[in-house]
Amino acid sequence: MLLTSVVVYLIGTVLIGLWASRKVSSSGDFMLAGRSLPIVLSTSALFATWFGSETVFGASSQFLEGGLFAVIEDPFGASLCLLLFGLFFARKLYNMNLVTLGDYFKVRYGKRTEIIASAFMIPAYFGYIAAQLVALGLILNVVADIPVVNAIVISSVVVTLYTFIGGMWAISVTDFIQSIIIIIGLLVLAYVLANKAGGASLVLHQIPDKDLKFFPSLNGTAIVSWLAAWSVLGLGSIPSQDVFQRTMSSGSAKIAVRSCYYAAILYLTVAMLPLFISLCVKQLYGGEIGLDTQLTLPNMVLRHTSIPVQIMFFGSLLSAVMSTTSSSILAPASLFSENVIKPLMKKPPGDKQLLMITRLSVVFFSIAATVMACLNSNIYELVGVSSILSLVSLFIPMVFGMYWKRSSSAGAILAMIAGMAAWFWFERYPLSVPALVPATLISMIAFLIGSYSLPDKELYGKN
Repeated sequence: MLLTSVVVYLIGTVLIGLWASRKVSSSGDFMLAGRSLPIVLSTSALFATWFGSETVFGASSQFLEGGLFAVIEDPFGASLCLLLFGLFFARKLYNMNLVTLGDYFKVRYGKRTEIIASAFMIPAYFGYIAAQLVALGLILNVVADIPVVNAIVISSVVVTLYTFIGGMWAISVTDFIQSIIIIIGLLVLAYVLANKAGGASLVLHQIPDKDLKFFPSLNGTAIVSWLAAWSVLGLGSIPSQDVFQRTMSSGSAKIAVRSCYYAAILYLTVAMLPLFISLCVKQLYGGEIGLDTQLTLPNMVLRHTSIPVQIMFFGSLLSAVMSTTSSSILAPASLFSENVIKPLMKKPPGDKQLLMITRLSVVFFSIAATVMACLNSNIYELVGVSSILSLVSLFIPMVFGMYWKRSSSAGAILAMIAGMAAWFWFERYPLSVPALVPATLISMIAFLIGSYSLPDKELYGKN
């Protein structure tokens, strides 16, 4: 009954996506929904950026193991990213009328930097897509008792087909519907489990003090590590095609900015539900929780809720993760076609040709991420690494390029290379602080050296 209902639910979701895809008649429609989303669709699309595997599975799992201190990265850092993007980036980028974030580097620094920046952005998505595929595999494993690896492959085939056919319009419409259902599903689940655990007040009262620790100890290493946790998604996802793509799909600059604010508040609020649910589970079962805490939440749904609640939860969750997966595949595919393949072609491709290149890129990135998902099943770790790669290589060139006119293409390229190289070095030879901290500092130093030593002849918007 549950499996049949979930399949029917998914078919309905795909049909909605196919209906919305009729609005796709150009590469601009496919990548940015024609820059026409109203505030409701824009907000739900941004809310859905991370609200999937890492929030429901990854964060709840981390919270069970380490309390609030273990989930600074997500949901707190993720909400910070949306807030900062709305405050400092959304309006400026929207008014530049760009298709991809790689286009920003082209306008600001030139074509060579565009290709290099895109080449640095694209690898960060492999881990992120893999995390979503792992989540889909876990869901199918619980619902249908399919081995996780087999479920990952099945999920990859389904979501690749959906992404290949649809585009940002389809993703945005389904995000809106799925966001409503997943919120209702989590609220119902929280209510049911809280009652079984003795009430919400009892559950909250039983939280150990160590699990409520939010601020670091008063020593330098702890403070730096705490700030680094905020920075993984909070800063690392700012130079992200996924966030850029969802924001730039808005109908106006005003909508783009406001949707960032609304989505930040909504995300942080709703993301508390999986954490509360995990507390209920801990209260009910204590030491009986299995070794893979990522499976705790779905298992509790099966054990403690009625069939209608199970159908709502698994159907909406599966669809939400599918939507997140679809957009995370579309992001690097857009970058690859628009900012790597297109500049390297002797003759600029027509719009239909560019659309087909983007769709074929979707297939390539999906296959690569599927392999990665089968090799690493830790969702929180996969998401974290993907954001760190963007932080250490792209954050400094993007921010300084937008707010410092002396920024040069030489500085940007040097910052990307030095930051990434430093991160790999400090991952292999670690310090007492996370590798992203010295790597980001080195990226900034390299940027300043390059910009002062080899300045561009023309200023912002002219080179």
